[in-house]
Amino acid sequence: MDQSRIFFACLVCFVGILLFLSAYWILGLIISAMFKKLIFPRTRNMRTLYFVILVLIFTTTQAHTQTAPTPTPAAITADQLARLERAENRLKDWPNFARYREANTALAPPAKAEDRVVFMGDSITDSWKLNEYFPGKPYVNRGISGQTTPQMLVRFRPDVIALRPKVVVILAGTNDLAGNTGPMSLEDIEGNLVSMAELSRANGIRVVIASVLPINDYAKNREGTPVIRSTARPPEKILALNKWIAEYAAAHKMIYLDYFTAAVDEKGFLKAGLAGDGLHPNAAGYLIMKTLAEKAIAAALKQKK
Repeated sequence: MDQSRIFFACLVCFVGILLFLSAYWILGLIISAMFKKLIFPRTRNMRTLYFVILVLIFTTTQAHTQTAPTPTPAAITADQLARLERAENRLKDWPNFARYREANTALAPPAKAEDRVVFMGDSITDSWKLNEYFPGKPYVNRGISGQTTPQMLVRFRPDVIALRPKVVVILAGTNDLAGNTGPMSLEDIEGNLVSMAELSRANGIRVVIASVLPINDYAKNREGTPVIRSTARPPEKILALNKWIAEYAAAHKMIYLDYFTAAVDEKGFLKAGLAGDGLHPNAAGYLIMKTLAEKAIAAALKQKK
C-alpha cells in the first residue's frame, strides 16, 4: 500500500472516531439531562479527547504533505537532447549567419575578370560539391541544409550580395512546401523569391532561378518501409510553384533553370536512378544538374546588368 492510501485510511479512521465520540457525547448529555445524573464522561474530558484527535488529524496531514514523493522527471534520451540543442541553436541564429561567417570573411573580393557565381539554396545545394563538378570555376556554395526561403532571404546580403558575384543561382522552395519552418503558402514562397531576385538586380547581380526538383516515393528506409515524400511535398504544388517561377523569370528577363523537366519520370516523380532517398540527388542527378546549370550561367553572363 502506498503512502497516499495509508494517509487517507488514517484520516478516515480519525474522522470516524471523532464523529462517534461526538454522537456519544451528545447522547450522554441528553440522557444525563433526563435522569439528572452524569453517567457519561465529563465535558472537560471530552474536550481533551477532541483536542487530541484534532492534533492527530493535523499531524497526519502535515506528515503526508511533507513526505509526499516528488514526481521523478522522465529521463531524456540522447536523441531528444540532440534535438533540443539543435532547436536552441536555431532560435539563437535562425537564418544561420554563423554557418558561412568565417568563410565570407576569408573570401577575397573577385578579380576584375572573374565570373564569380554564388549558389544559394538548401541541402540540395549544400551537398553539391561544386569544386568537383565545376573544377577551376569561381563558384561559391552557400547552401544550408533544411533551410526555407525566409531564412535564405534574411542571410542573402552577407552570403550573396557582399560576395559581389556576377551571377546568383537560387534553388529554393522544397522545404517551404514541407513546412520546415512553419506553414508556407505558394504566395509566401513566391514573395521571398521575388525579394531575393530584386535584391540581386539592385546590386548588379544577374539572376538564375531554378525550378524545384521533383520528389518520389520509391525509396525505402532501413526497415524496408517506403519513404513517402509526396505527402509533405505534393507534386501538384511543385508543379504550380515551378509554373510561377518560369513565368516570373520570363516576365523579368531572368534565366529560368529547368531541373524539373530533365529529372521527372512518366509518373510525375523524380526518376528512381537520380536519388537514393526520393529527395536529394545522387551523383547521376548532380551530373544532369551540372550540364543545365552551366548553360543557364552562360546565358546569364551574356545579359547586361
